[in-house]
Amino acid sequence: MTTKETLQNYFQELKQKKSWESFLADDFVFTSFVVPIKQVTGKAAYLESTKRFFSMIVSVDVKDMIIEGEKACVLTRYALQTPQGNSFASDVAEVFNARDGKIYSLAIYFDSSPFPK
Repeated sequence: MTTKETLQNYFQELKQKKSWESFLADDFVFTSFVVPIKQVTGKAAYLESTKRFFSMIVSVDVKDMIIEGEKACVLTRYALQTPQGNSFASDVAEVFNARDGKIYSLAIYFDSSPFPK
């Protein structure tokens, strides 16, 4: 599976709230470049540390995808809703490394100001 196919399938599953997690490698590395910078290693640790975010996703829209070999930059817009019912959007630049149908790393860049404190 190519990088493009992997990411297209990942986002399709994420949109449908299905088995998107199956695309993550067990030794997956996540880095958030929002201050304070945070890095999480391992699929299970990533899923635990981001479960609040993923529970708020109403929809995800892939705006653009640039791919070079195993690396890709994907510009996305997430529509989110808090448990209290507040809605907002977040534009994110996501930098992936994927091969053989698995995502091995993800680095994200976004403005955190719309997120509830």
